[in-house]
Amino acid sequence: MAGTSFKLSPSDFAFLWDECKRCFYLKVVMGFGRPAQPFPRIFGIIDGAMKKCYEGSRSEEMAPGAPAGKVKFGDGWVQSENLGFPDGSATCYIRGIYDTVIELDSGGYAVADFKTTAVRPASLAKYSRQLHAYALALERPSPGMPSLTPVERLGLLVYEPSVFAKGETGVASLGGSVAWIEVKRDMDAFVGWLGTVLAVLEQSIPPPADPECKMCQYRESSRRTGW
Repeated sequence: MAGTSFKLSPSDFAFLWDECKRCFYLKVVMGFGRPAQPFPRIFGIIDGAMKKCYEGSRSEEMAPGAPAGKVKFGDGWVQSENLGFPDGSATCYIRGIYDTVIELDSGGYAVADFKTTAVRPASLAKYSRQLHAYALALERPSPGMPSLTPVERLGLLVYEPSVFAKGETGVASLGGSVAWIEVKRDMDAFVGWLGTVLAVLEQSIPPPADPECKMCQYRESSRRTGW
């Protein structure tokens, strides 16, 4: 894999890497991804409505603890420069779409991701990788891509619907709490983790499948039965 530059998607940092490193390898190195999973349309509708509602608004008014500033950029493509590591010969770059960037009153920017469900503590590390990936791509972009620096804060804006309210005939609405979850920025730790990812991708053969990976179990079963 010497001289290879791997494209990494922040969305895969959240769960695919932890679920099965073999599936991660097959997708990135061989272009053999898992089949697309059905995504309930309602989540996309709520996500779009939240972004439209907050566009251009004061960020500290979104939820308690949110940083003071203005919601300025949404749904933007980012791509980092080529990233190399001392212990490997391959490189990688990050490409994806962030949810929201806030221009802070104190200077610099904050990157926020919208979630339409409660966030379990065990998932914070996964979402943290996504946010760090967007921050890195904004601070160290490839030529021609947007540069926003420095990214001072990272966080999740979490909306959890809990109330259904009727309005006029044929009209109803959802209500619920909106919370800001601050994610500690530690770019050194994230870059170190990226080095670990690249070390796996540089291997000449895929790593072993996770014992709990249903996709790998299906592939193995299909191989044995000749489907």
